[in-house]
Amino acid sequence: MKILLTGATGFLGSNVLRILLQKGYNIRALRRANSRMDLVADIADRVEWLEMDITDIALEEAFEGITHVCHCAAIVSFHPRDAKVMNRINVDGTANLVNLSLDFGIQRFIHTSSIAALGRSKERTHLDESTRWEASKLNSNYAISKYGAEQEVWRGAAEGLSVAIVNPAMVIGSGFWEENTARFFTQIKEGLKYCPVGATGFVDVRDVADFMVRLLESDIEGQRFVLVAENLSYKTFFTHIATALNVKPPSITVQPWLAEIAWRVEWLKEKIFGTKPMVTKESARSSVYRFTYGNEKSLAAFKDFKYRKIEDTIRDAAAAFRVQT
Repeated sequence: MKILLTGATGFLGSNVLRILLQKGYNIRALRRANSRMDLVADIADRVEWLEMDITDIALEEAFEGITHVCHCAAIVSFHPRDAKVMNRINVDGTANLVNLSLDFGIQRFIHTSSIAALGRSKERTHLDESTRWEASKLNSNYAISKYGAEQEVWRGAAEGLSVAIVNPAMVIGSGFWEENTARFFTQIKEGLKYCPVGATGFVDVRDVADFMVRLLESDIEGQRFVLVAENLSYKTFFTHIATALNVKPPSITVQPWLAEIAWRVEWLKEKIFGTKPMVTKESARSSVYRFTYGNEKSLAAFKDFKYRKIEDTIRDAAAAFRVQT
């Protein structure tokens, strides 16, 4: 088995990479010219790196001698200006990988999707693998791009590619503290006062990586799995982080009307001062809804698989945060 891993320098991909190396697999990993290597610096010399983008026409070089593909690369953004680049990377990039996997006779293709790709609407507040996509104003551009990527993977399956998909909830763990979910630790440490009224699912990055490698080694195909350890309110989640960091939790609850004001203020600040908005229209509106996600299928997939408690995940991440910042 020789594995091609995309997104290997990122939050999830670096965790997948560590498990694969621990198991002794031969890894070829893709990285972009500007990729930060912080999360893999200690293991980088054990990996064959190729400096390529998943949308590159000349990606055939990456597939020479490869038997399995683990696809973690994606762009996550809730800013409207990133819609086109998300479509190019998340959808077109996945299509490119699927096409080459078919051309090179890849034995297994594991794809990282998202709970966002399940599709959200006001009428459906509990979602699982059986949920069908539904067009809705609650679906962000990111969600649409991840749904489009899934369709490319299912197309590959229809053409004979052995595939499996994971749909992680909000992935938590230590990483780049100014990006994605890890930024919550930075913001709360710096005195964040606001907490959204909504709720969603959460999962440890190590559990997502573990499950993906299990799928890679299994004969499960044509299936997708929602990966969620717990469904929590943002208030509970933020309070767990504040407790782990020994600071005051956010005290002002952001109701829908306040969220509408907040994204407009941030939009105006960006227009006038060029600052990066803390919230956008999409992120503000999604944060005030309460969605829950089922994990029964993932728990039944492997006999000894179980999820870490999110409170323990946050405690571990907080310990890393104190050391690294």
